[in-house]
Amino acid sequence: MKTKYPNIVEFQVTGDYALFSDPIMRLGGEKCSYQIPTYEALKGILSSVYWKPSITWRISEVRVMNPIQTEVKGIRPINYGGGNDLAYYTYLKDCCYQVRAYFEWNENRPELSGDWNENKHHQIALRMIRKGGRRDVFLGTRECQGYVEPCEFGSGKGAYDDLPELSFGLMYHGITYPDEAYSEETKGMMTARFWYPVMKRGVISFLRPEDCPGQKPLRKMSMKPFGKDHENFIGIQEFGEVD
Repeated sequence: MKTKYPNIVEFQVTGDYALFSDPIMRLGGEKCSYQIPTYEALKGILSSVYWKPSITWRISEVRVMNPIQTEVKGIRPINYGGGNDLAYYTYLKDCCYQVRAYFEWNENRPELSGDWNENKHHQIALRMIRKGGRRDVFLGTRECQGYVEPCEFGSGKGAYDDLPELSFGLMYHGITYPDEAYSEETKGMMTARFWYPVMKRGVISFLRPEDCPGQKPLRKMSMKPFGKDHENFIGIQEFGEVD
């Protein structure tokens, strides 16, 4: 299914292990991965490949290529009070996903409208995918290293191509930060989103953030300033223009 946007990017991300979980499960203790990647995790992967504050990545679809398998590992995490603890983490293993995404202009940052050059950002993003990304790629957590390469979405044989439909119940979708607010309720707020994903023939089509049925305001949060008169601008220029 193609989107109406011309700046589509398609890539494949693979990794030995992945841990996609609700942020509330990241506070400590036992951690258990969702069966499928979250919208926020895939957006984070794409942001590691290429990102600038003038654009907002939208994940359209993900295709699960390998069978969903888990592996439990004994981990010794660091306690907040010092020392180590013992916990069991449940990871996905032998992961491979095809992803289709596109970008839109971040209209919450009109001061960066001079950078709204679609062809430039699209070509840089495609080049960064071919190079494997600008920054390290992780599948959910830092200990789960990922690898990105170009692909044609829908090519190859997937493990669930013959499965008509599989539902996963209520699931974390992502977090809306103030610089990506889409309504009066999300302006100046950190908002968690939830939805009910359904996989059809191995493909999960994501809802747009504003269409998620579950919206939970977490706390007030100010938007980080950018612009020519701000100290962050130099860093943005350097990050956005280096090949």
